Amino acid sequence: MKKYISIRTAGLFAAVVLAGSSCTKNFESYNTNQGSLNNSQTIAILPTAYGPLQQSIYSNYQIAQNLSADAFGGFMMSPTPFKASYDLNYFLVDSWDRTGFVDQYNLVMAPVAKIAATGVRTAKPELWAVALLLQVEAMHRVTDRFGPIPYSKAGTSITSIAYDSQKDVYGLFFKQLDTVTANLNAYLSSRPTDTSSLGANDLVYQGHLDKWLKLANSLRLRLAMRIVKADAATAQAQAEKALSAPGGLLTTSADDAKFAQSGGRNNDIWLVTASYGDNCLNAALTTYMTGYSDPRLPKYATPGTDPAVAGKYTGIRIGINIDSKDTYKGYATPNTATTFTQTSSQYLMTAAEVWFLKAEAALRGWAGAGDAKTDYETGITTSFQQWGVSAGGYLSDATSKQADYVDPKNAENNSAALSSITIQWDAAATNEVKLERIITQKWLAIFPDGQEAWAEFRRTGYPKLFPVVNNMSGGTIDTKTQIRRLMYPQSEYTSNGAAVTSAVQSLLGGPDNGGTRLWWDVNKANF
Repeated sequence: MKKYISIRTAGLFAAVVLAGSSCTKNFESYNTNQGSLNNSQTIAILPTAYGPLQQSIYSNYQIAQNLSADAFGGFMMSPTPFKASYDLNYFLVDSWDRTGFVDQYNLVMAPVAKIAATGVRTAKPELWAVALLLQVEAMHRVTDRFGPIPYSKAGTSITSIAYDSQKDVYGLFFKQLDTVTANLNAYLSSRPTDTSSLGANDLVYQGHLDKWLKLANSLRLRLAMRIVKADAATAQAQAEKALSAPGGLLTTSADDAKFAQSGGRNNDIWLVTASYGDNCLNAALTTYMTGYSDPRLPKYATPGTDPAVAGKYTGIRIGINIDSKDTYKGYATPNTATTFTQTSSQYLMTAAEVWFLKAEAALRGWAGAGDAKTDYETGITTSFQQWGVSAGGYLSDATSKQADYVDPKNAENNSAALSSITIQWDAAATNEVKLERIITQKWLAIFPDGQEAWAEFRRTGYPKLFPVVNNMSGGTIDTKTQIRRLMYPQSEYTSNGAAVTSAVQSLLGGPDNGGTRLWWDVNKANF
């Protein structure tokens, strides 16, 4: 494993205007050369900052996501025993997990504050909209990992930065998305073309603002669904706003939000899998996909090479005892030969996910969502189109289920299948069964975004995932319930101690450990 920063300096703007210090949330203390450029000059080269912002959402991917959320969400599992006790057996490693907190402040939120300081809000409101949208995309991942975070007051102090409750953070997200969509709609309604000055600097949509508007509406729908069990009224209002919004939602795979690699950056999955050799598939993913005879499996994965699993798509149970890297590194891995290559783009959100969000909204009876069955089936076919495979008879399969897990290296890791959910839509099923079907297929479609997979598993309990084999949390995380959050980094207690201590006492709802549920992670029935 190597620690790395997945961001590259892009041009004079990034070098001069976005120069930063080691602070995490004290944006005003960032060192800048105030005499280098005036605002009009800065606005002219502003687009060069956007590529690094987009890439930074996956900054330090291995330790910020792959060795935590990717495994907690059932997608990946490392064959490498970095330590006797580490995140993958619930002994949380501060030096890893803090990157998922600190980096988004340093590499996304602080630069966005610098962008705001150029006067872009009034000079180029359409560019401000994209920057603000990237901030929401990055920071919702932070709050969904940790809970309450400094947000509304970030950048206002050099001594102590107060935390916001997660409910308030989500409220700010929705207000910021209001600004995003208003700015983009105003720009698009007054221009004969959807293109902007971002051009090729925009690694996601090449400056096409109609696509950014679709992403903003779709992100609103994702965030609305996230809070449905904690604040059903707001969830429905925000979801219906997204479902009826001008500009629409991500609809086809051509709308997918994914950033291209640039500046010598490598695709993160390729890096941790092919370059480092630290990444295999999780047993949960392989048992569902083999059980369903899912035609996307060869796109997602390369079968095992170890003689015990040669030619088979056998993953690794989370939290097992691994004596050496050589023991399990020959199990199934992500397909880095043709899919997750060194230069492949990385996804932020897909149209397939949106169709499944619509299916759940329809199940809940929300206006504008359409028909649950149609949305569900369109989600599947859109995912298949994304990965270039044919659905064949997949939609009509009413018998295939998750397979049992067998580890030929150690029978103690074996497990019977946990789910009996099939693929074909069943109109006569209960809403809870329909939801399991929707979320299970959604989970398969959003691979490899383990951050989103983990969040949805915590929200709904689906898909049913194998628990850790060895729980080293010392009793703070229940094996059956599984991990609910990451702990605040120790650097917060050192540099922002009063604020984080107050947040734990008054906002978190439990002790600062991996067993405490987030605000939206409510332990009650889905319906």
